[in-house]
Amino acid sequence: MKGLILSGGKGTRLYPLTYTRAKQLIPVANKPVLVRVIEAIHEANVDEIGIVVGHTEPEIRQALGDGSQWGVKLTYIPQDSPDGLAHAVRISQDFLQGSPFVMFLGDNVIEGGISELIKDFATNEWNSQIVLKQVENPSAYGVAKLRQDGSIEYLVEKPKDPPSDLALVGIYMFDENIFEAVNTIKPSARGEYEITDAIQWLIDNGRTVFPHVHQGWWIDTGKPTDMLEANSLVLEELTPTIADTAEIDEASVLDSRVTVQPGAKITNSIVRGPTVIGENTVIENCYIGPFTSIYHDVQVVNCEIEHSIILENSSVINIDQRLRDSLIGRNATVEQADKKPSGIKMTLGDHSHLWV
Repeated sequence: MKGLILSGGKGTRLYPLTYTRAKQLIPVANKPVLVRVIEAIHEANVDEIGIVVGHTEPEIRQALGDGSQWGVKLTYIPQDSPDGLAHAVRISQDFLQGSPFVMFLGDNVIEGGISELIKDFATNEWNSQIVLKQVENPSAYGVAKLRQDGSIEYLVEKPKDPPSDLALVGIYMFDENIFEAVNTIKPSARGEYEITDAIQWLIDNGRTVFPHVHQGWWIDTGKPTDMLEANSLVLEELTPTIADTAEIDEASVLDSRVTVQPGAKITNSIVRGPTVIGENTVIENCYIGPFTSIYHDVQVVNCEIEHSIILENSSVINIDQRLRDSLIGRNATVEQADKKPSGIKMTLGDHSHLWV
C-alpha cells in the first residue's frame, strides 16, 4: 500500500495568503495541514508517499524534506499544470507501480484519521473505495448515488437536482484498475481530467466501487472561513501541554485547555482555550480568547484576540479593539492608528503592514 497526496494548485480562494505560501503549509492548531495529512497516512501504516506538486514545489520540499521526520519516505512528483485529479494519478503511475494506494487531497482535514478506511479496503475485493460525507448543500459538491447493496451507482458533479446528500470528500482508495481509467477518459468541459469521470469509468466497466460514509467532521481548507473552522475543531482535539521551557509569570492566568510550546513567554495576560501559543512567541498584557492559534516567533502586545490564526514572525501591537475571526499571514505587522474602529476583521497577507 502506498500513499498519494495532491499538493499542487494555486490556492486562489486563500489569496492573499497564498500569493507567497503553499496553501497546504498553512498551519491548523500550529501544524501545517500537509503535515497532518502525512501523519494520518503514516498512522494507517503506509510509509511510502508520493506528493504531487506544482509551482510551490521548492517551498514544500524545504518544509518536508525526505519525510524521515514523520517516519515516511517522500517522493515528489511534479505536475507541470493543474490538469485535474485524474491527471495527477496518471503522472504518478511510475511511482505507484500498480500498487493499491490511498489518495488524499493535501488541503483536507478530517476527524479520526483513515486507518479504518484502509483496513476496510484491504479486507474487501473492491477496486475502489471513496469517502462520502452527508452535507447540507450537495449541489456544491460531487455527489454519489448508491445502489441497494450499498455500492455506488453513479457520480455527478455539482448537480442542480442532487440524487443524494452524500458528497465526495477528497480521500480515495484505488487498485491498479484506476490506471486504465485515467488513461482512457477525456478532458471535461473545463479542460481537466476529472477523478469523478475516472471513478465513473470504473463503475461503467464492471469494477466495484464502494463508499465509506464518514461520520465525523471534515473540512476542505480552501477559504479563510474554512481554515478558522478547521483550526477550531482541531484545537478541541488537542491534549493541552505547557512546555518546560515556556515562561509564564505569576500575573498571567491560563485555563486548562491552553497549549504553550517551547520558548514561549506569557506576561500579565489571560489566555483561554482551546488555544495554542507557538514556539518563542511573546504574549504581553493581552487577552487571548478561545479558538486562537498563534504560530512561532510572534509578538502580541496590549491586544485582545480570539478565534483567529496568526502566522509566524508577525506582530500585533497596541490594538484597542478585539481582533476576531481573522487570519494574519507571515511577517505581518498590525498596529493601532489614531482612529478607533468599532471592530476589526481581516485576512492579512504575508509581509503586510496595516495601521488600523
